[in-house]
Amino acid sequence: MAQVYGYPARFTPHEVRTQAFAVHRRGVDPDEVREFQARVADELTMLNETVRLLSRENDRIRRALRDWQIMHAQECRPPHHNSGHW
Repeated sequence: MAQVYGYPARFTPHEVRTQAFAVHRRGVDPDEVREFQARVADELTMLNETVRLLSRENDRIRRALRDWQIMHAQECRPPHHNSGHW
């Protein structure tokens, strides 16, 4: 399992696709299991890509906000006049 973005280990699409199961006398259809594994792995791939893109967008927005805050703070500073008053 791979660690993703500081969260506990998650299955990777590859691990889902290649997971082997023990065969029992009254087991499940191996073709159905492989089909299900493929669907789950495809969804994991899509979700991992979505998380990656959203993380990138979050970083972009965070930088833009920081830049705006810096610019706004500089514009709003009161002038430094020493008029002799407290």
